Amino acid sequence: MATILQRNKDLKPKPKKTREEYAQDALYREVWEEVNNDKTTAFIKKYYRQMLAAAIAIMIAVTGVQIGIRSYHARQIARAVNYETAVENVDADALAAIGQNTSGALADLAMFQSYVLTNDVAKIEKLARDGDTRDFRDLAKLHVIGIRGDDMTGAEVEKYLSDLNTKSSPFYYTACLTIAQKYLSEDNVEVANKWLDKIIDDDAAPASISATAQMLK
Repeated sequence: MATILQRNKDLKPKPKKTREEYAQDALYREVWEEVNNDKTTAFIKKYYRQMLAAAIAIMIAVTGVQIGIRSYHARQIARAVNYETAVENVDADALAAIGQNTSGALADLAMFQSYVLTNDVAKIEKLARDGDTRDFRDLAKLHVIGIRGDDMTGAEVEKYLSDLNTKSSPFYYTACLTIAQKYLSEDNVEVANKWLDKIIDDDAAPASISATAQMLK
């Protein structure tokens, strides 16, 4: 079997191009470039309106996004400034306005603080009903029970706090204890114990709430 070196020796060298062949190649390239230029020009002439419209659309979209981002940051800064001013001035009305006219956790916090300052039950009920964040809605519901609970039955309290009957709620154990206490106030020990057992049998229950549950049982 011939080696690569031997095969290379057997190969005949390619003949060099003549001057006329180089000139012909140059002519071909020139013609090809002219054809391509003509095609490009024709393409642009045919579709320049669509290309211009697309370019303008992209420019508007990018500008819109940039303006939107700047506007969003400006609104966030304005909200924070208004909130800080309301807190510094202990302005319950301003806090309530922030809670009503904005959204998110800051709005819920402002509404809750306004309630704390005024003891306006309508505010805490609105937060319990319409709050943007689960934490504040659940906290508000516990406060509503603290205000309205004496006029409710155990079953009504249990139903009102049903959204808190999940460990995804930060006030799950507090809600269980609250429901149990309401049933105990009605001397419904059997149902109360079911709620107390949910706390006592749960190793994840906070120590203070677990101790209270064991004391009540």
